Amino acid sequence: MHSNIPPAPEAPRELKPTKNPLVLAWRFIRRVNLTIWIIISMVIGILLGWLQPEFAKELKPISNIFLYMIKCLIVPLIFSTLAVGIAGHGDDMKQIGRLAIKSLVYFEVVTTLALIIGLIMVNLLKPGVGVSLPADTKPDATKGLQNYTISWQSELEHIIPQSFFQAAVNNEVLQIVFCSIMFAVAMMKTPGKSKVVMIDWLQSLSDIMFKVTELVMNFAPIGIGCSIAYTIGQSGIGVLVDLGKLMGTLYLSLVIFMLIVFLPIILILRVPFKGLLKAIAHPALIAFSTSSSEAALPRAMKNMEAYGVPNKIIAFVMPTGYSFNLDGTTLYLAIASVFAAQVGGINMPFSTQIVMMLTLMLTSKGVAAVPRASLVILSGAVKSFNLPEASIALILGIDALMDMGRTTVNLIGNCIATVVVAKWEREFRTQEYFEQENRDVQSVELGESEKIEKQY
Repeated sequence: MHSNIPPAPEAPRELKPTKNPLVLAWRFIRRVNLTIWIIISMVIGILLGWLQPEFAKELKPISNIFLYMIKCLIVPLIFSTLAVGIAGHGDDMKQIGRLAIKSLVYFEVVTTLALIIGLIMVNLLKPGVGVSLPADTKPDATKGLQNYTISWQSELEHIIPQSFFQAAVNNEVLQIVFCSIMFAVAMMKTPGKSKVVMIDWLQSLSDIMFKVTELVMNFAPIGIGCSIAYTIGQSGIGVLVDLGKLMGTLYLSLVIFMLIVFLPIILILRVPFKGLLKAIAHPALIAFSTSSSEAALPRAMKNMEAYGVPNKIIAFVMPTGYSFNLDGTTLYLAIASVFAAQVGGINMPFSTQIVMMLTLMLTSKGVAAVPRASLVILSGAVKSFNLPEASIALILGIDALMDMGRTTVNLIGNCIATVVVAKWEREFRTQEYFEQENRDVQSVELGESEKIEKQY
């Protein structure tokens, strides 16, 4: 009788002791994980941008290469994971409806809290009081921002693409989500072999795209270091002093928002905090250093699935959240719009501020794919409420540095949203759950093996 017991694994090969400095250095490098390398590259990038700004500006093409590689992953990754997540887990249309409703309700509540916190902080700290408008404001500085008209009609039309391939070329996340959902629903309604073959193909595509993501992430420390070096070299240290109060208000507000909103959500739902922090850390570093949510999306999706959130929930909630759950951007808009009034010496009544916040709440949805979306929305609010347009040119000086913080909070908010919806659906599985499940399976297999041996 053949034994079902697998052979014992080979013992790990012991490293021979050596005093060769090159060998020791190589062993140390191999032990350092990717997150530590990203932190090291960020520190080097900051020093380069500060001490050698001209050289740092020349590193922009390298940072662009990393962003281009990431953007190549977005469309096939979102389309395959979302389509399989919906169509590959049964024909329950009610569950899809529940996911959509629960996600949108959560998004609206959290972004409203972000607006409230931003509004309170900007009125308490008054970062715009005492700041002078630039006398030599160039008209071209904000001209490009006025070419995009914000209205509910245009935002509604923006959801549906005229061409899937055009949406794919422009990386229009919301439009890709719409096409993915339509395609998945059509697969659910298609019986027979066609559905099975297509789901298998999309699942294979999804698995391969995650492997491609791993390959691209090996370049992350270099791309991120060059990106932050260029940002510091371009903006300079002086601009941090001039508008430090505005930037400090934003970052303090973002921290308070996470403590007041995110932390209670984690505690109330009893989410394992240590594991969540580990899952979010790497994507958050990528988002902070590149100021790009797209750059962090593939890694965030993979980490949250490993953390215990089902793939079908991640594939639906996270891409949708990139258009409807921009917590950091929403908070920034509340601060920046009132800052514009304070710089212009306008005493804006609180009732008018509330109306402006409601306007921002509506216009900030669905424009994540628009270049410099937050500045586009801010420009529209400034024009609508007769605030000084020169204030936008003032904010432009440090917008890249503030964008790092608000993009990071956007990313963290969307990661937490996947956990919230998974808990809501009672489908969240921690590592302890999987370990217990494996122990149960092994116990069953062991019991069956003992029964067979007794028979013989």
